[in-house]
Amino acid sequence: MRRTDDSHFDTVLRPFVEGTQRRARFSITARPRAELPEVEGLLVGVAEVDITPPPGLPKAGYSANANDGNGFHTRLRARVMHVRQGRSSIAIVCCDLLGGSSVLQRLVAAAVADRTDIGLDGLMIGATHTHAGPGQFLGTDFYNRFASNRSGFDPAWAEFLVEQIAGAVIEAHDTRVPGVMAFGTTEVWGLTRNRSLPPHVSNDSVDDKRTEPQRKWVSVNPHLQLLRLDSTEPDGSHRPLGAMVVFSVHGTGISMGASEYNADLWAYLVGELSLRIGESHPPSGAAARRCIVGAIEGTHADVAPAIRPGMAGHVEAQRVGRGIGAEAAALFERMERDLSGTVTIGAGLREVDLAVSSSIDGIELPGRPAVGAALVAGAQENLTPVIHRIPPFRAGTRKPWRTRHPQGAKWVLGTRWLQPVVLPLASFPRIVPVQVFRLGDVMMVGLPFEITVESGRRIAAAVAERIVGSGVDRVVVSSVANEYMGYVATAEEYELQWYEGGHTLYGPDTQPFLAAHAARLADQVVQQGTVADVVAERKWDLRVERYLPLPQSTAPRRLVVEEPRFVDPTPSRDGCWEFVWRDAAPGDLDWHRTLVRIEQSDDGEHWEPAIYRGRAVDDSGWSIEVTHDGRDAVGHHYRARWFNPAFRAGRQHRFVLPANAGQPETAGPAFD
Repeated sequence: MRRTDDSHFDTVLRPFVEGTQRRARFSITARPRAELPEVEGLLVGVAEVDITPPPGLPKAGYSANANDGNGFHTRLRARVMHVRQGRSSIAIVCCDLLGGSSVLQRLVAAAVADRTDIGLDGLMIGATHTHAGPGQFLGTDFYNRFASNRSGFDPAWAEFLVEQIAGAVIEAHDTRVPGVMAFGTTEVWGLTRNRSLPPHVSNDSVDDKRTEPQRKWVSVNPHLQLLRLDSTEPDGSHRPLGAMVVFSVHGTGISMGASEYNADLWAYLVGELSLRIGESHPPSGAAARRCIVGAIEGTHADVAPAIRPGMAGHVEAQRVGRGIGAEAAALFERMERDLSGTVTIGAGLREVDLAVSSSIDGIELPGRPAVGAALVAGAQENLTPVIHRIPPFRAGTRKPWRTRHPQGAKWVLGTRWLQPVVLPLASFPRIVPVQVFRLGDVMMVGLPFEITVESGRRIAAAVAERIVGSGVDRVVVSSVANEYMGYVATAEEYELQWYEGGHTLYGPDTQPFLAAHAARLADQVVQQGTVADVVAERKWDLRVERYLPLPQSTAPRRLVVEEPRFVDPTPSRDGCWEFVWRDAAPGDLDWHRTLVRIEQSDDGEHWEPAIYRGRAVDDSGWSIEVTHDGRDAVGHHYRARWFNPAFRAGRQHRFVLPANAGQPETAGPAFD
């Protein structure tokens, strides 16, 4: 991929991008936190950046069952929500990725340190947990190896992410303005389901023990949390600037067999919310900009989208995502009366090094993590063929003897003696980032695990109990923040050894351990405003593989290969118009910039952008897919598909390829 225009961010990854080393060994020293000057009132800023890579990267989330990406159906993005008040400065980055990453968090913090007042303690790398984005950017060999269909850390891809995200954080900081905020909540039912009901109802705190199929619809976390940021205009009015959704649902609405990158149902959730905000609050004025909308995970580990059986794909992902987005939009409008510029902001980050301290309040984690056999069988909506039926991999196959050790009822894959030989301790995540943000009367907790519904409730309850009387009325827990470290199941859920328990690497006491740390940190943030308790020097030693395609020495001229044609719909895909062309190699194109747009004409001579719900139709929305179809002796072939086309009798349309990386703008033949 070509480097961005903002390539002035020097990072420690450059030697590994340009070199031939098989391992990336580097370290980053955290800057001492500087005391910020007091700010009266509230400042807010937002930004959005595209992080869609070229074809060729492994996809993370479905492990060996995934495929390399061959293009995109919906783009991947990072959105930044920035607030500054008092002596605290916070930036929440909402990424369309599997999870956060300690590498990204540290490098982005270093890149923005001299240009913003946002410190490491105030920077959160959150994620939608889509299973259709690339991996290979995480901070451990274990998950760079096993989360994706191919293994290794790609320093070029990680560097690109750092550049894009750091640029967005700086933009949000530099464009911040006086503003107001509100944090609202609503309930969403019928669009999610509990995929692991027997473990959930085994919890002592769950009264209804029934496991009838209809119970899966209510054994979820229905709470959709929404942060709204508005600018304060010169006349005293408010204009929507940014919105962030926190919701609990897996990004698994698209089949694991799909090859294109996509943000899964989150693209449709965010897209629907953004469109509805734009329709209710249309941008106006010369400097008008649309409201930036992002999203991050809630407590989703045992929650799946309620797609219809056998119909995984974009049709169902769109139905579920847009349904959730519509509920979020209704909440957004109701929150207008709650907007306030008089709020208290606080931030805290603690990095718990398990090699140094693995206990708190009498709760002790095992000295070594362990992979359970149940993990290999896969989650219930995407089971591994055949293996999921065989004990000890089969869900619910707990170990019946010798369970009085830190891993309890878990069948340790390969046994407790052989697993360390294959999976050395250094390959696992060993530093736990616990992050807490106070946003007015809401305390937000970010943890690097996938957290089950009941685990999230217990963590939130522990935090709320610790800070009672502080003016905080609600605790919101977000999964997969700042790194990816597997799952958190309650002790009761862990005992049954379904997928979630088998993937809880640090045993049945993980949930109370995290709850104790989150509660302690939240209390310190209430008392002090800002807490930065991090490992002074973070070190990484990661196996390197290069997947981001390199630029080629020559680029053929763009050429239309096939006339546009209509393709009939299937149960999992809408009908579409297809267009095929020849172009430069994937590494010679800027995939984070627009590749395809649609134009329309009433007379075949005068062309203008096609419009849908007030916005131009191009590949920045959810209706145009762009994939790489391989190459021949002359050049590389690409295919664009336009889904859900809105036609009017007598109107013509055409695909247009905007100028990109030196290739000229090219228009395809008209069709109607």
